[in-house]
Amino acid sequence: MESALIAQILPFLLAYVLLLMVGGIMKVCRIAQTRLLFMAGLRMTLQLILAGFVLTWLFAHPHPLLTAAYLALMTCFTIRTVLGRHPQLNRRFARCVACCLACCGLLSTVFFVTCIARQNALDPQYAIPLGGMLMGNAMTGLSLALKSFETALQGQQARIRTLVNLGVRPQRILFPLVRTALETALLPTLNSMLGMGIVFLPGMMTGQILAGADPATAILYQGSIMMAICATVCLTVLSALLWGYRSLWDTDMCIRLPGDARQPERHV
Repeated sequence: MESALIAQILPFLLAYVLLLMVGGIMKVCRIAQTRLLFMAGLRMTLQLILAGFVLTWLFAHPHPLLTAAYLALMTCFTIRTVLGRHPQLNRRFARCVACCLACCGLLSTVFFVTCIARQNALDPQYAIPLGGMLMGNAMTGLSLALKSFETALQGQQARIRTLVNLGVRPQRILFPLVRTALETALLPTLNSMLGMGIVFLPGMMTGQILAGADPATAILYQGSIMMAICATVCLTVLSALLWGYRSLWDTDMCIRLPGDARQPERHV
């Protein structure tokens, strides 16, 4: 059995040759991220191996509480990743981001599993992989949106302060930045949807076909999950920014920009 397992794994190890090729190109081009590349590859491998063991055991011993615990752990890791990339967020904004990411991601997962896949909401075979896709895309979209929003705040400080001095309400000043951030977050998903089926076959569909599923079934699931991803990203980003950006001004309608000495104390 060990020799059969090694024979099964060995071809997949050849994929790491591609990673070495990327590392070589980065070295030649003097891109100072070679160490990060190999650390990311190592960390990804270890995490996937660990997830493989856990999911194999979990699928063999399904229990709603274990599935809920896995989803909770996934949610906490997602929130920690997003907030770790944006440490300059004030506490209230960070709470808004965490709450919206958890609520929108989990509600979308429950909706997809129960209403579209028509399975039990805590069935690990459906809830964990589908929840992972929705949470992962929401995490990426929210990170892009926050980066866009923060960059705009930093680059337009003089304009924002001028508008505040002229008596323009904070909502009117900051909402265009929210709109731009939402557009930035949705763009990768929309581009994927435009090229899907012609330019490339996405991961979920490819995996189902390789596993022997009927291509028609794979197409239905892939189309549904892409629409769910788009909705999840949109709802997560919009709710997090619309709720969170209210923490940037105080009761005197004074906007506190990144780098200001004091963040506003205002309940949201």
